[in-house]
Amino acid sequence: MNNKGLDEQGCIAREGSLGRIPREFRPVVAAARDRLTDVFGARMTSAYLYGSIPRGTARVGRSDLDLLLVLLEEPTEADRADARTLDEALDKEFAQIDGGGTLLVSRAQLLSDLERYDLGWFVACLCTPLLGEDLAEYLPRYRPDSLLARETNGDLALLLPRWRERIAGVADTEEARRPLVRFMSRRLVRTGFTLVMPRWNGWTSDLREMAEAFGAYYPERAAQMREAAVLGYEPVGDLAVLRSYVDGLGPWLAEEYARVHGVKAPRP
Repeated sequence: MNNKGLDEQGCIAREGSLGRIPREFRPVVAAARDRLTDVFGARMTSAYLYGSIPRGTARVGRSDLDLLLVLLEEPTEADRADARTLDEALDKEFAQIDGGGTLLVSRAQLLSDLERYDLGWFVACLCTPLLGEDLAEYLPRYRPDSLLARETNGDLALLLPRWRERIAGVADTEEARRPLVRFMSRRLVRTGFTLVMPRWNGWTSDLREMAEAFGAYYPERAAQMREAAVLGYEPVGDLAVLRSYVDGLGPWLAEEYARVHGVKAPRP
């Protein structure tokens, strides 16, 4: 693998592995594995870890536990409630993690043509198999090209109105706004990175490296993106930051993204 996350054929190499999980987080992952089997059983075809824990970069007390669960059928509200209960129990029991979230998708959706360059790419390149079959076997190899850029993050314009609603509805406290700052910062940095990804010709999940890659092509916006990368790791619940995202950086980024790569294929 080269130093830009590609293999010898120029395809994005899968990041993360169970062997990279830091020692402090192994009990959390073991508990999650056992409980997923207990709770979902035969409804589940696959479970994956993603994020900093399987990449080996998790920080005790600061990193969250990210899981993706693939079900045989479309997830129900009862399934989502079970997942939330599991997330809350793990977060309460293990001080090593700062929250967590379990994404639920169906096997059919994940392997559909529509999701091949979004959910499919996510599983094949950014997820580490934890339980069941590895659906990456049914997916293509992925290159850091414009098609991948469009289908992963070409929907920012659709997200911005929802973000404004969330900002308007969040409690007026620093603590309540902090998760929004973290979430939106990370999404904007990743979108900025995939905007330039085909020119940079590589992949990284490090927010600071993403921001530097972006800044090489858009120096006039580099400082904004570097600050967003910092807040993605160390968020502060500043309302002014959130407003700058939805009134400044976000709209510009959505417009530039559509100009360069086009807009993501509509979902049902």
